[in-house]
Amino acid sequence: MVDCNYHYMDESERYQAGEFDTPEEAINLCKEIVESSIQYEEGKTPEELFNMYCMFGKDPYIIGDVSFSGREYAKKYIEKLFQNK
Repeated sequence: MVDCNYHYMDESERYQAGEFDTPEEAINLCKEIVESSIQYEEGKTPEELFNMYCMFGKDPYIIGDVSFSGREYAKKYIEKLFQNK
């Protein structure tokens, strides 16, 4: 499932991203969704990018016995972006 941080708590903005045979497939799609919500911009700090994600990004989660946090993954992804710059 995917929520939109910009429309926090608005269930009409929620959508199902798919059904998967393995937890890895679901996690990989969640990661792709988070990554597509984060746009590196010259001059922005990691904190600014993270705040932008928290305000406007897509926040995927998995229903079932698999744990995934879009916010936690966003932090790690942004750290990696800045290591490569």
